[in-house]
Amino acid sequence: MEDRLNDKGGPPLVRLSDTGRLETLSDGVFSVTITLLLYELTRPEYTPGHLLESLLGQWSTYIAFLASFLYTGVIWLNHRAVYGRVRYSNIQLHWANLILLLTSALIPFPTAVFSTAFLRGNHFDAQVAVVLYAIIGDVMCLSWLILFHILCIHPYLLEDGVEPRFFHGERIRAGVGICAYAIAGIAGWVLSPLLAVLIFLFLPIFYGVTSEGLTEGPKLPARIFRERKRDNRL
Repeated sequence: MEDRLNDKGGPPLVRLSDTGRLETLSDGVFSVTITLLLYELTRPEYTPGHLLESLLGQWSTYIAFLASFLYTGVIWLNHRAVYGRVRYSNIQLHWANLILLLTSALIPFPTAVFSTAFLRGNHFDAQVAVVLYAIIGDVMCLSWLILFHILCIHPYLLEDGVEPRFFHGERIRAGVGICAYAIAGIAGWVLSPLLAVLIFLFLPIFYGVTSEGLTEGPKLPARIFRERKRDNRL
């Protein structure tokens, strides 16, 4: 759909679409991505009496699965929070969302490489695996940055009452991820792959806590409490 601005620089003269189909497609992609992660949890081969040892030997698979599952869930939470503030979608936003879905759907691939490399115990392979994971993470954060930028420069797509500056702050969150993944990749290659793993586990926590926004997220429980208290008075 053409995004042609009117003479006053406001919304485009063409009809904008709502976000219903976009959100439905996104939810489907996230569901498939999480399902694919389960295929990396394979039944271990073991001799009688050594089941526990074999299960514990797959520790890297469990960590990789947990990190990627949490991250996919956190991506969904962030996606829901973003589109709770978006009323319309233009062609730029559709493309940005597709790029975001592409990078999110890639998560099972570096997860599988990551867990296999650690299970085999080769240090060089583990270095390569964490760098690959870091690159995919960086590309995904970059896709978020693009999406936030589009919402910054097209405020007419937002719901009434949503301040355009909100998404200016969201670009900072995306930038934190880009820097953190780059640091993780470098640290995993130069120092220790396990250091990169710690950063990989930290990032889903950070984005989960701030899923409603860099500044609004921490204030959300207090805001909900005030709104409920006000409703009870009515």
